[in-house]
Amino acid sequence: MSTNAAPHDLASDTTAATTHDIVIMGGGLAGLTLALQLRERDPTLDILVLERRSHPVPLACHKVGESSVEIGAHYFEQVLGLGEHLRSQQLRKFGFRFFFSEGRRDIDQVTELGSSRPLPVTSYQIDRGSFENFLGEECLRRGIRFIDGALIRKVTLHEGAGDGRHEIAWQRAGEPQSPVQARWVIDACGRAGLIKRQLGLARENAHPAHAIWFRVKGHIEIDRWSDDPAWQARCVTPTRWLSTNHLVGRGYWVWLIPLSSGSHSVGIVADPRIHPVETMDTFDKAMDWFAQYQPALFDELDPRRDDLQDFAFFRRFSYDCAQIFSADRWALAGEAGRFLDPFYSPGSDFIGIGNTYITELVMRDRAGLKLEAHTQVFEQIFRSFYDSTLALYVDQYELFGDPEVLPAKVFWDYTYYWSVLAQLFFHDKLADLGALSQLRDELQLCQRLNVEVQALLRTWGQHSQRRNLPVMLDQASVPWFVDLNGSLKDTLDADGFKARIQEATRRLSAMALELRERVRADHPALACPALDALLPDGSVHAYEPMLFEAPERVPA
Repeated sequence: MSTNAAPHDLASDTTAATTHDIVIMGGGLAGLTLALQLRERDPTLDILVLERRSHPVPLACHKVGESSVEIGAHYFEQVLGLGEHLRSQQLRKFGFRFFFSEGRRDIDQVTELGSSRPLPVTSYQIDRGSFENFLGEECLRRGIRFIDGALIRKVTLHEGAGDGRHEIAWQRAGEPQSPVQARWVIDACGRAGLIKRQLGLARENAHPAHAIWFRVKGHIEIDRWSDDPAWQARCVTPTRWLSTNHLVGRGYWVWLIPLSSGSHSVGIVADPRIHPVETMDTFDKAMDWFAQYQPALFDELDPRRDDLQDFAFFRRFSYDCAQIFSADRWALAGEAGRFLDPFYSPGSDFIGIGNTYITELVMRDRAGLKLEAHTQVFEQIFRSFYDSTLALYVDQYELFGDPEVLPAKVFWDYTYYWSVLAQLFFHDKLADLGALSQLRDELQLCQRLNVEVQALLRTWGQHSQRRNLPVMLDQASVPWFVDLNGSLKDTLDADGFKARIQEATRRLSAMALELRERVRADHPALACPALDALLPDGSVHAYEPMLFEAPERVPA
């Protein structure tokens, strides 16, 4: 079946049921993947997905969120069984890559952070249009009811236990349809957040960053920005353009993401206190901004202005939510609940995590088990994941142009992610309350270390010298780092997993100690008493040094 074929017009089927086990409002990435996950767990579930947009959706000019990382890729590949599509129809990502290229055209003469070869665990650059068209078709193939062009008019929630049903009023092509009822209703409507708005659950967070983005026809092959043989030889095939490339500077980062449809996604994400959105909220303004801050990208795009496919922006893209899961049998999925920041591409990760908790709650309900306690615990755990990840971004954009501090931050952030959250997801421990309880102290220590290290990084960024030398900091040259990434694919029993998280506490303590000592070596007066309190005196590890040397200490 073609990936551009329109889903079956269920609205014309007069035998269609009006009562379902689950109605998912929203057939984007979060809603469609949740439908597939639920169907995989219980093939007898009667699931209806109501999607506002008409299918097939456009390729490339659709939604942002194209870059996946390890958790999201594992969720799509292994949990949902979509590996064949990803391998054949999407692009394998060549990791993250950072260029400290503010105001520079000579990209081969600036500090580069990335990998010279792919790391063991695969991730993908995903064209959201083609992927969501495929997901809609896959839902139909697996017996899930899917209606596109469906506009939700009203949601009436049933409160309390028992067999009460939620009711959803909707229309299609301007015509009201018979209301549908469901034991479970899931809001996956994205930022519209129907249930969140109805119940007054929306909350701001401490991260006011904004973003602009657009797509252009044709790929941006950053490898062609220099013909220097030594620079070219730093990376083996696949080449740099398949990375999620970041062009970074103080207060912002620019993304370059290739898509399998032949287009390239470009975005600017910035702290409004340093780069106000009014300086970039049209394509012409964005081009003027590139001319000043990222002239090599301006040179690439200026002759291709007619290749522009779309343009959009959000003033404040990151937000919180008071509640995601309810024992009254409703839940919020994806951006209908919370959203973090596109840096590190956590969007599909949190879709996979949230959908997994929703699936566990539905399965408990199907088994006749009570929901209240598990709903509260899953809410607390999901909140802790959100808060821990948000700490990576809040008040951090100031240091994004620093060729010494940002590489150390990226190394810490990856290590924290692969050591804790990714281990929980890959080894199916998200909802294992026994294992989580047994490892509570270790997990809390890791979380506290992360918070204090982010504070140390912010302080360090205020005092560093920001020297930008022509070196590549190669993540693939650090054996323990490569091994940590590969460890996500290990098979572990309960004791092995416990040992893995205990090892994470030692690794993160060791890295925090090394970061603290590096900062103090250059800035002896800087104090970090909260971090000091978490670290034992002296060495806490038998590791070799874990961080890259600072760029000014590395020969060109």
